[in-house]
Amino acid sequence: MITVHKKSKEQFLRELKSITKRSNGKGLSWLKNRLTEYIRGWIGYYYLADMKTFLQRTEEWYHRRIRCYIWKCWKRVHTRFTNLMKCGIGRWRAWQWANTRKGYWRIATSPILKCAITNDGLVRQGYPSLLGIYTKLHSN
Repeated sequence: MITVHKKSKEQFLRELKSITKRSNGKGLSWLKNRLTEYIRGWIGYYYLADMKTFLQRTEEWYHRRIRCYIWKCWKRVHTRFTNLMKCGIGRWRAWQWANTRKGYWRIATSPILKCAITNDGLVRQGYPSLLGIYTKLHSN
């Protein structure tokens, strides 16, 4: 069985972490393009290896990082309120959630953003799915 070396996995996670840093200020379109480019390249290089469980665990963390990045981009309360309403959250609930004092990382895993920004929603918006790319390449 072919596997990916531990150092390669660590490097992959380090690079994902640096791309999704909240402080880079490059915007969501740059983030989508850079993530797509890096993830497709990395999985394309290692697609013969058996890494499904690694990608499943990483994908949960990866989605949380993206939600955290998006919440940070929505910086102001009014922007959060407006965007939560656009995501289908009710007016009163959106107002409560927009005014939360919890930190970015905590909000990223809370029902607030898990309801508003689902994993399927992220894929529809153009963010790459680790398992989706892997299963496409691995099945061929």
